[in-house]
Amino acid sequence: MSTATGRVEALHVYPVKGLSPQPLREVELSAGRAFPHDRAFALARPGGEYAPGVRRGIAKRQFFVLVAEARLAGLRTHLDTATGTFTVAVREHEVLRADLRTGEGVRAVLELFARVLDLPPGVHPVWAHEEGRRFTDTAPGGDAAMELVSVLNLASVREFAARVGARVDPLRFRANVHLDGLPAWGEQDLVGAEFDLGGVRVRGAFPTVRCAATEVDPGTGRRDLPVPQLLAREYGHEHMGLYVEVLAGGTLAVGGAVRA
Repeated sequence: MSTATGRVEALHVYPVKGLSPQPLREVELSAGRAFPHDRAFALARPGGEYAPGVRRGIAKRQFFVLVAEARLAGLRTHLDTATGTFTVAVREHEVLRADLRTGEGVRAVLELFARVLDLPPGVHPVWAHEEGRRFTDTAPGGDAAMELVSVLNLASVREFAARVGARVDPLRFRANVHLDGLPAWGEQDLVGAEFDLGGVRVRGAFPTVRCAATEVDPGTGRRDLPVPQLLAREYGHEHMGLYVEVLAGGTLAVGGAVRA
């Protein structure tokens, strides 16, 4: 494999599965662990497979997420992980401020999302949180898989956008790490390889297979671009990005160098 050099362009954490990204300037990573607070909470479907105390990976469709509920992209949410304060805004207007450390705060969140999701009267999402576990798309693959970090190569996004003649916001892909400076599709060579990600040693685990969640424009909440079908048509696969395993912990910061 040829040496590839790039940089960390952006970092994002998604505290609640299916909801807004929160940009970071840096993050402390530990061996074998994903981003702290990433997908630590979720809105589960009532009557589904999730119930409090479940300690196994559950498929994404058991939760309210963009793959089925595009309207969620129209909300701007933020979780202050130090205080437990969770806010929701619509068109820059704050519609909820709640303390997730209290039962009252969680109930307020569930009541709001019952309205957002047009659930029947008296029906609410189930607040999903299991200490030490995550609700990642890889969670059904086991405990190790749910601790992977998702990485996106911006050059691949740009090449794809040019190929299909559309604007493609990288946030469609809901990755933790955005890289730039690598060749388009150079991330495919990193699967199975060890490399330096901004000073943190990682190993490429497997490509990220994209689902219908990427059809949703994160700015508008409209389902406007059939990304998986276009990837399959243009490249013969539905991959964009890859998952990596953290081999040795450290500080990952925006601007850090990437060497493979």
